[in-house]
Order: sequence, then C-alpha cells, then structure tokens
Amino acid sequence: METATIESKPAKRGKLKKQGASILFLTPFTVFFLMFTIVPILSAIVLSFTYFNMVSTPTFVGFDNYIRLFFNDDVFLIALRNTAIFAMITGPISYVLSFLVAWLINEFNRTVRTILTLIFYLPSLAGNVYFVWTYIFSGDSYGFLNSVLLRLGVIFGPVQWLTDTKYMMAVVIVVILWLSLGTGFLSFVAGLQSLNRELYESAAIDGIPNRFAELWYITLPQMGPQLLFGAVMQISTSFAIGYECMNLTGFPSTDYATQTLVLHILDFGQVRFEMGYACAIAVVLFAIMLLMWKVINKVLSKWL
Repeated sequence: METATIESKPAKRGKLKKQGASILFLTPFTVFFLMFTIVPILSAIVLSFTYFNMVSTPTFVGFDNYIRLFFNDDVFLIALRNTAIFAMITGPISYVLSFLVAWLINEFNRTVRTILTLIFYLPSLAGNVYFVWTYIFSGDSYGFLNSVLLRLGVIFGPVQWLTDTKYMMAVVIVVILWLSLGTGFLSFVAGLQSLNRELYESAAIDGIPNRFAELWYITLPQMGPQLLFGAVMQISTSFAIGYECMNLTGFPSTDYATQTLVLHILDFGQVRFEMGYACAIAVVLFAIMLLMWKVINKVLSKWL
C-alpha cells in the first residue's frame, strides 16, 4: 500500500504540472465570467425581491414586484407580448436565413466566399445604421419609401411608418432581419469549412438524389455544435431586442406598440430608478430565455 502511494504522488504531481498551463490560461476568463455574469445574475435575483431606488438601502418586499408585474402592470404585458412576437418571428427566420446564406456562399472559392461573408456580416458590425432606415421609412413625402410609392401611385399621401401602430412592428422586424447575420452566421461559415469531405464522395458514389438530401443526411449531422451555438446566440439576440425599437420608433413608442422587455427594464432601471422592479423584469426575461434554450436544445439533440 505504501509503495502504491509513493508511486502515485509523482504521477499526480506530473498531471497537475501538465494541467498548470491550462488552469493558468483559464483563470482570467473564469474570474471575469464570475464577476460580470454569475455575480450580476445572482444580484438581480436577490434585488428582485426588494424595493431599491439606488439611493437608500434595499428593502425586502417579498413577491410584491412579481405580483405587480403580472397583475398591475399593463405595459409589462404589452412588452411581454411584443417580445414574444419579435422572438417567434425574427428568431427562427434569422436562424434559418443565417444557415442558408452560409451554405450557399460555401460553394464559392475562398476569395469570393470571404468577400460575401464580409458583405453579409457588415450590417451587424455597423454602429449607427438606423439613420439610413429612418430616412427610408421617414413619414414625410421626402422619405425614400414614401416618395417611391407616391410616384408609382400606390399611395396618395405620406404614410407614417414609424409612428403608426399598423406599420411599426413590421418595420422593426424588417430591420432586425437585415441585422441578423451576426455571430451565428460566422459560426455556420466556419463549421461548413471543417466538414469531412470523404462523406460527400461516398454519398455521391452511393447515388444520393440531390443537394437537399446531402444537406439533411450529411451536412447537418456534422454541424451539431455550430447549430447549437447559433441557436443560443439567436435566442439571446431575439429576446434582447429593444434598442432597435428605440432607435426606430422612439422611447416610448406610440401606444407602446414596439415596447419590449428590454425597454421596460431600461424604463424602470435607468429612468425611474426602481431597480428592484427592473431586476424582477430581468429575472422573468432570463427565465424565458432559459426555457427556450432547453426547448431548442431538445430539438437539436438528434444532431448533437
């Protein structure tokens, strides 16, 4: 027993020595992850049970904030509905669009593929691009879309695209889809470059009927990690919609037509300084995102 113990100690030291570099490189990320992700989440959960105006000491109020959310805050229910609409429409469409665009440009040579990737990714990199869209959807006759439709005789007077509740949601959805080719799109482009080409050759010999069958039976099963990463990124993006609405339709928008949970958090957190209530909204949003992540993880489990 003593011999075995003596022999195992050098082995353990050697193992720790080999892992030392990995631990050293992981330490900064771990520290920042704890400081800027885990601690804020836990703090928000705790503060959601308090009244906190950022001046006085937080006062414990139990579930009052959550009761107020679901039973006394009509704007919260509007924001919840709008967030669900944005997420259910822009999330799946942008996810599928990102993959299809990445799949299509993957057929080009390296130079063309790089240029096309940059072109499609540029909108998500641009900072203040909303002034372009506010010009396109401007409510006067000089707005680009109004002027074109007036000349064609489609409309007989300027349409208030950004203030009329009939059009505001559709306009924001269009802009969000235009901005949707982001990090998930890049992960798909990278994933398509690392596929096993021998499988495609074998499938061609076996007589695979078409490219869509090749996509379903060969490409998608090899891209499980990228599909999951893209889904997680898309969930975060689609449920975090808010600043796009604010830049296009104002804050608050007409009749809260494009109000989202993120803007509701901003309203109570940075305008009214009711941080306890804002944290309760944030916790609800976080819970919804976790639930959706579980659902998508279940759907994509066949390719993981």
